[in-house]
Amino acid sequence: MDIFLVWVDMFRNWLTAGIGVPALAAEIFIKAILVLIVIIFVCCNLIVLVWLERKFSAFYAMRRGPNRLGPAGFFQFPVDIVKMLAKEDIIPKAADLPVFKTASICAFITAILAWAVIPLGKGLVLEDLNIGIFYFIAIGSTGTIAFIMAGFGSNNKYSLLGGMRTAAQMISYEIPMALSLLGVVMLTGSLNLSDINDAQRNVWFVFPQILAFLCYFISSIAETNRAPLDLSEGEQELVAGYFLEYSGIRYSLFMVAEYAHLVAVSAIASIMFLGGWNPLFGLTFIPGFVWMMLKIYFMIFLFMWMRWTFVRVRIENLMHFGWKVLIPVSLLNIFLTSIGLYVFQAITG
Repeated sequence: MDIFLVWVDMFRNWLTAGIGVPALAAEIFIKAILVLIVIIFVCCNLIVLVWLERKFSAFYAMRRGPNRLGPAGFFQFPVDIVKMLAKEDIIPKAADLPVFKTASICAFITAILAWAVIPLGKGLVLEDLNIGIFYFIAIGSTGTIAFIMAGFGSNNKYSLLGGMRTAAQMISYEIPMALSLLGVVMLTGSLNLSDINDAQRNVWFVFPQILAFLCYFISSIAETNRAPLDLSEGEQELVAGYFLEYSGIRYSLFMVAEYAHLVAVSAIASIMFLGGWNPLFGLTFIPGFVWMMLKIYFMIFLFMWMRWTFVRVRIENLMHFGWKVLIPVSLLNIFLTSIGLYVFQAITG
C-alpha cells in the first residue's frame, strides 16, 4: 500500500512543482479525487453485496437465486440499476417537497462521510484523525435525521411511523455501540483507528473484549436497520417504513446508504476487534488491503447469516433488549476492563 501513497505524493508534486498549481488548490483537488475513489469503492461493494444477499437468501430458503444474467446471475443487479434509473420519480401530491427530496440525499451523504476516517490499509485513509472513532460515531448519529425527514416529508402515516421507529431504534442502540467501543479505547489509550489497528499485532481485541464485540455486533444490526432488527421497515406492519413513498433514483439512494453503512460498520469491527489489516499466521506477503477486505466480508457474512436465520422481533422486545441488556453488559465490560488494566499496571509496575 506504500505504492499508493507514493503515487499520491508524485501526483501532488507534479501539480505544485510541475504545472504551478497552488498547494491549497492541489490538496483540494487530490482530496476530491480520493472522495470519488471512495464513492466508487462503495458502489462496487454494493454490486457484490446485493448479489451475495440474493444468493444467501436463496441458499437459506433452498432456492437457486439469480442464475440467468452472467455467471451465477452476477449481472442481474447491474440490469436492476438501469431499471431503477429508468423508473418514474413519483412524488406524493401532499408531500413536503423540500424535505421529501433532500432526505435520500442526506442519507447518502452521511453514509459516505463516515468513510472519511476508515483506513483500509496502512495510509489508505482520507483523514487519519486522532479522534477517528469519535468522528465515526458522531457522523453515524446524524444519519437518523435523514430517516425522520423521509418519514415526515412523505405525508404518509406508515412512513411517519417508520421514521419514528428508526429514530427510537438508532438512538437507543447508538449508546451500547459507543460503550462497547470504549473498552478497546481504554486498552489502546487512543481514538485513532490506525493506532488501534497497530496495537493488535500480537493479540486481536476480540479475545479480551468478547463482550464488547457481541454488544457491538448486535447494536450494528439495529443501527443498519437489518433483519431481525429492521423494525423501521417491517413489511408486516408498515408496508415499507420510512421510504414507502420513494421510487426510482431516490429509493436507490437509500439502498446505497444502507449498504455503505453496512460495509462501514463491518470495517470498524475489523479494525477494532479483528486486527484490521494485520495478517494471520504471519502471512505478511499478502497485502494488508486484502486482509482488511477479507475481514470486512467475514463480518458482512455474519450480518447476512443473522438476517436470513432469525425472524423479526417485536418493537417492545427490541427496545427492552437494548436498554435492559446491551447497555448494562456494555457498562459491565467497561468495569471489567478498568479492573484488568489496574491489575496489569500493578503487576508490571
